[in-house]
Parts: sequence; structure tokens; C-alpha cells
Amino acid sequence: MRFIHPVFCLVGLLSLGACADRPENDQRFRQWTTYGGDPGSHRYSNLRQINVDNVSKLRVAWTYHTGERDTANRAQIQCNPIVVNGVLYATSSRISVLAIHAATGKPLWRFDPFTHWGGENGWAGTNRGVTYWESGSDKRILCSAGNYLFALDATTGQPIPTFGDNGRLDLQRDLDYHKEKFFIVANSPGIIYKDLIIMGMRLSEGLDAAPGHVRAFDVRTGKRAWIFHTIPYPGEPGHETWDDPQAYRRIGGANAWAGMSLDEARGIVFVPLGSATYDFWGGYRKGQNLYANCLVALDAATGKRQWHFQTVHHDLWDRDLPAPPNLVTVTHGGKRTDAVAQITKHGLVFLFDRVTGKPLFPIRETPVPPSDLRGEQAWPTQPIPTLPEPFMRQNFPESDIIDVSPEHHAEIAPQFRQLKSGGMFIPPSEQGAVLFPGFDGGGEWGGASFDPETGMLYVNANEMPWKVTMKENQLAPGGTLADRGQNLYVGNCANCHGADRKGNAGAYPSLVGLDKKYPPAGVAQLLKTGRGTMPSFKHLADADREALVAFLLNLKTEADPYELKEVAANEADDVPIPAYSMTGYSRFLTKDHYPAIKPPWGTLNAIDLTTGKLAWKVPLGEFAALTKRGISPTGTENYGGPVTTAGGLVFIGASKDEKFRAFDKRTGKVLWETTLPAGGYATPCVYEADGKQYVVIAAGGGKMGTKSGDAYVAFALPE
Repeated sequence: MRFIHPVFCLVGLLSLGACADRPENDQRFRQWTTYGGDPGSHRYSNLRQINVDNVSKLRVAWTYHTGERDTANRAQIQCNPIVVNGVLYATSSRISVLAIHAATGKPLWRFDPFTHWGGENGWAGTNRGVTYWESGSDKRILCSAGNYLFALDATTGQPIPTFGDNGRLDLQRDLDYHKEKFFIVANSPGIIYKDLIIMGMRLSEGLDAAPGHVRAFDVRTGKRAWIFHTIPYPGEPGHETWDDPQAYRRIGGANAWAGMSLDEARGIVFVPLGSATYDFWGGYRKGQNLYANCLVALDAATGKRQWHFQTVHHDLWDRDLPAPPNLVTVTHGGKRTDAVAQITKHGLVFLFDRVTGKPLFPIRETPVPPSDLRGEQAWPTQPIPTLPEPFMRQNFPESDIIDVSPEHHAEIAPQFRQLKSGGMFIPPSEQGAVLFPGFDGGGEWGGASFDPETGMLYVNANEMPWKVTMKENQLAPGGTLADRGQNLYVGNCANCHGADRKGNAGAYPSLVGLDKKYPPAGVAQLLKTGRGTMPSFKHLADADREALVAFLLNLKTEADPYELKEVAANEADDVPIPAYSMTGYSRFLTKDHYPAIKPPWGTLNAIDLTTGKLAWKVPLGEFAALTKRGISPTGTENYGGPVTTAGGLVFIGASKDEKFRAFDKRTGKVLWETTLPAGGYATPCVYEADGKQYVVIAAGGGKMGTKSGDAYVAFALPE
């Protein structure tokens, strides 16, 4: 199955001719020194030793095993490695930092922050890369694990004692937040501007979340240099977009978990922000909710806002901006324009003038349906760009129900008719609704690749429908620990494991019958350390974890009377419980785990940013069982992004079939593919070492029910 746009050849030639400033000699694109390749997140290499004529000869050059493969198949490696001065720096699934000889795969050093500083490493979150900084002979690697940012000597791997507290910085501090303990993980690397590292973070998605303020720290000392309040304080622009004047103290989120991009010459950092909490019911955060779901341009030296654009108003669908934007130069209105392109989970590309924030193509505020949940006020319109064209379907009508067999269609059709459907901004409801595009995109954290040679933006997409059902919360009336734990479960666990504790097959395990598998001490330890994809809840008070254990194991221990308030009316320390909670993240699948919608289920797309038109679209991935039945490749759900090269290629792993592929960037034709030792759910990197071009991808697996791995695999042409 191929979806080739008939005018691609003409579009490609026009775009190529419009590129006056050629990238061949740009040194930014010869190595891979930054997450996303360079500070502008091009995900592009101007190397051409590997090209369309010889890519079929690619072979494994070396493989490095971290030695941390998870036999439970929950661990992942999402890291996009960097390469500096012939050394590849990366992280393992348990966030050991690795230095590897880039030409041979020989290990140079390894640093385990948990062994060095002590503590438990049951869960420190996924990690997508590290950051490099140098000044003269001072060369540093900065990386995060859990709530810590640490600095290592890039040559030896040893902590730098003058940074923070003997080499590490606690990101729970200096947040301008009234709480001292909260869930925080910096899973994407920071970005360097001169002697500053600018950091975002991942937070809880419940009403206990901290605000996602963006901070810059001195690379040498760890001292905070500036902070940008993503939920504005009184007197700051945007504060008026919240109905509650105390929102900055009571609402969390609006965080930059996906990473950032930097215009070094202009000193502008571009920050994509996520939704405010609670994600699916916003009765405590009425209003437009700036700067949640915004692309914000900040002065990199001071943190002062220069411009912003909100891609979703009053988000009820978890439509975080999922990846750093691409800094691009395009021909627009007959002249070359420095712009910024931001992909979204709902399959859109917003394209702005990099300096002014003015959209290059018109953006229309489009009416959307109201909510039927008590206390909710959905925003009446949402912004939709007229161009560029969406890179995935924007709706799931009944006519698009899966048709790979009559049996599959008959299975899904009655379920579909019981749910609300009809558009991508159907508000969550108790009836249940189809969420399409889904929670994970559309576009996701793998990001897009921009080719300055052709003016094309390459982006992969999931076309996976999900189901969203809301349940009204009733506070447990009793005074037992289990009652208290039930209320805590709603705010901390129900989104993943479901209100009924039955989980979501393939993603989140059932907690029903947990009392027959674990003793109380074992569950308490698990809540404290986390495991696999389950985060640590060490930020909760000991008494709260004890209450969760009592609920999860059905213990009937009596406790002193307690009070949990539905609304935090007076004290900011109170954590309210939302009037409604989502019953659980649920992919809309057939019983044999195919998406409920017609194929394609995963695609790779090329978008001409000069015209805004989709140039080509091809399936990404396949299901072997369907291929054997004579069904053309359908594409699969996919995680991790593409890389484009001057050799005419787009490299991408990402697909559920655990393959790594090279596509012709002009046509979308597959030119080479190989099976990885585990799924390549990460973005590759491309670099030159000792005169040879390499392509490296993490084969960490562990997503979508596939096996976990522990390898970095490098490919090159044979001698």
C-alpha cells in the first residue's frame, strides 16, 4: 500500500530550486552534538557517503550491549545519542551514562548515578539523551535521573564536585513552588545557551502536579539563572486567562517535557508546553489556561517571553506539544524566511515566523462541541491551520471502521456506535468517546526531521484510535485506611490502571487480586521505588502510601478520621479530587490487537513547507500475519522519529515490527530494511568517525507489548 502524491516530483524540484543557501558545508550537520542533531532540531545530516545507490549494502558495524535487558519486557531505551570528538554519549534503560568510541563501539566509561550517590533505582523514568558543554579544557556531560540533574567530566565520567551539591542538582528546589516534595522527572535533555542549561521536566498528570516552570541553570555551578512561570503569577501576562486567580498555586502541568530548540544567533529558545492538570476534566481551571499547550519563544539569556501561540485552548484531550519544534528556513511570499515548525499530537503542523511569531499560513478558530460534564466549560473554538496540510486523518467516521476482514468489522461496529464520535475535539463524557487522533499522536516525542536541501519536513504518525470514558468521583465516606487509599488511587493511579483496577492489556497491568501476589511490605516498596514503566511515588507521604497499600490489598485496618476536600477553597496545600476521572488509557483495538480503524495505522509523511502540501505518504511497518494473507503493509503504531540525510535517505525505526528502514526521501520508497535485536523506539543519529559514516539507533524495545533489549546498533558500509 503506497500513498504517493502525484505532484511530488514537481513539488520536490521547485523546493530544491528555492533553496539558495546550500547545507553541504554547514558544520552543524556533520556530527550529532545535540539532542535532535543540532540546537535547531533539524534531525538532518549533510553526510552523503551512504546514499540511495549503496544503502542496500549497509551492514552492522558494531553493537554495544548495556547489560541491562529487562526480562519482564517493561524497560525501554528512548535515547537519541550524541557524538562529540569521536565519542558517542548515551544512556541505558536504567539511566547509566555511557561513553562509547564512535567508530568501534568500544566502551570508554560508564557512570551509574544511583550507585554513586546511593538510593534505589526501581524507576527513574525514561531518558531521551544527554547534553554536552565545553569551555576550553572543561568538557561536561549533563544528564538527569529522577529529580536530579548531574554534571560529569566528559573525559572520565566522574561527577564535577563544584556543580550543585557535589555534582548534582535537585530539580525539586528553586521552582517557586510552595511544596518541597512532588513527582518530577526530567526525561528529555536540556539545551545549552552559552553557559546556561535550560531545563524542562515531566510532572504528575493529576491535581497533585507541580507547575511546569522552565528554568535556566549556570552550567558551572548549578545556580538558577532565570525562571519562566508557565502558569503566570499575578501581574504577569497570561494570568488573566485563568478563572481562578490562585491557579498559579493550585494547578500544575503546562510543562516542557519534550525538550526545546534554540536559535543560537538570535538567542531565542523555543519551548513546547504540555497541558495543565487535571488533563481530562478542567472544572478547577476554567479559562483559556495560558501557557498550557503553547509554543513559547523566550529570550535564552533572561527567560523573558517574546511571543507565544496556544495550539489547544483549555485542553481536555492530553494534547501536549510532543516534540521540540524544527527551526527551518523556507521560501514564503517570494522570500526566504526563518521559521519554526511545531508538530502536534493531532497531526497538525503550525508554522510561524521565528522572530515575530506570525503564522506563515492563516490559522482559523474553529467551533467545537461543548462538554456535558458537570462543572466543565470547554473552550468554544480551537485553532486549525489552513496549511500545512494535516499529516494524518482528523476524524474517525463509521465508514472507516476496520475492514481487513468482515469479522473484524463486525466486532468493532457495535462498540463504535455506543461511543460519541465525529471529530477530534469531542469532549470526554460519561458515555465514552472516540479519541482520534489518539493520546500518543499523530506526532509524538520522536519529532520531525527537516531537510534544508529540499525544504521538506518528514514526520511519522500514529493513526491509533483510543477510547475515553469519564466516571464521576464519589469520595469514600468511611474512616479506614482503605477508604483514604481509594481517594488517593483516583488521583494517582486510575488513569493508567483504570477506575476498576483492571488495567489495560499490553500497557498497564491489572491490579485486581494484587493481595494474592504481594505482601503489604512488597507493595509499599514498589510504590516507593517504582518498577519498569510504573513511576515511583516516593513524593507521597508515608501515611499516604500506607493508605494506598490498604486499598490495593483490601486491608480493613481502622484509622483516625480524615478529610479529603473536593475543592481546595482556601489552602493551596490541599489536593482536590476532580469531579470526574478518566476510567483508564484504552486503545480502541480488536480482540487480536489490531486498531479499530481502517489502515494505514502508521505512516511516514513528507510535507513541503514552501507550499504547505503533503508530498507523499507511505505506510510505516507491517503485521506479518496480515502480509501472509496478501494484505498490503498496513503500517503499525510507532515511537521514535526520523533522520534525513544529504545522501537522499530517511532513516527510521519506530515500528512495532522491530525493523529499521531507509526510505528514498524523494519518493517514500523503502530502499533497505533490517530486523533489530529489539524494537528501535528511539530517533537514530548520523555522524562521521575516522572518515566513515555511521547510523546508530537504540534497540531497547519494551513498548507495545514487544520484548525489551539493551543494545545500541551502528550501521555502516562495508570496507
